Amino acid sequence: MSDPRPTPVPGSLERERIPHHVAIVMDGNGRWAQRRGLARTEGHGAGEVALVDVTYGALSLGVTALTVYAFSTENWRRPIDEVRYLMNFNKGLLERRQNELHEQGVRITFSGRKSWRVPKSVMKRMDEAKELTKHNTTMTLNIAFNYGGRAEIVDAVQQLVRDQVPANKIDEKTIRTRLYHPELPDPDLVIRTSGEFRISNFLLWEMAYSELVFTEVLWPDFRREDLFEAIEEYQRRERRFGGVDT
Repeated sequence: MSDPRPTPVPGSLERERIPHHVAIVMDGNGRWAQRRGLARTEGHGAGEVALVDVTYGALSLGVTALTVYAFSTENWRRPIDEVRYLMNFNKGLLERRQNELHEQGVRITFSGRKSWRVPKSVMKRMDEAKELTKHNTTMTLNIAFNYGGRAEIVDAVQQLVRDQVPANKIDEKTIRTRLYHPELPDPDLVIRTSGEFRISNFLLWEMAYSELVFTEVLWPDFRREDLFEAIEEYQRRERRFGGVDT
């Protein structure tokens, strides 16, 4: 279990410029394991330590929302044994950690399709975690599970059709209200680990103006100190949202 105690904010970080919402593509689990002569699934297990440590780091900074990419709509293409492991691992992760996170005031939510492909036991555990933590307000941990950015936009458009919204009434606001979690602010900062320079169908609508930080660190080795470094990089940038400095 990671240390739940608050971490002193590095002096190089400006408290008033901490991002409200951080999103992370947790990449590199398989390569981490293969470099050690282990099965790919061992890397996913090691990634749990990183996830909990980064969650506590985000709590220490006062981040209000942390979204992590746990399983994509494309991950069904992986070998069946790995998919089965990931289903059971994510179910077990909630079983092991939901009470601990609840005690820290973390609200657990999920973004993604409730597909027939997801085992009922996993869906049940997800529903239990949401119900247990629904009134928590310290931070939202949003787990993108069976998630795809394009799928989210398709689902939003389909909901608009079901709601019989006239074409001339559809704008960015009406689409946003049909996204999986419209109450969450768009991510200020998106981090991808393992040295890959892709967004991989992650939060396509929401990251329109996010700052992107890519790191060589493989996800199982990623810790709150790496999160702090990414936020330092974020704070060195100027955010203009299409405008210009005056």
